Amino acid sequence: MDRPLHRSRRHRILGGVCGGIAYWLGWKTTAVRILYVVVSILSAAFPGILVYVVLWIAMPLGRR
Repeated sequence: MDRPLHRSRRHRILGGVCGGIAYWLGWKTTAVRILYVVVSILSAAFPGILVYVVLWIAMPLGRR
């Protein structure tokens, strides 16, 4: 893949993490958000929230 992993400025609700991952994978942002919520619920929500916060801090903000 030639697309860098970064947070999205355009497709963001909270931090742009799911939007950036969707762009990187070439998926729709809504699909990544739904998948993230389902995985978070199935893992008792805490690890999902922790992973999101870590990615929010670690991923650079993209240009678009």
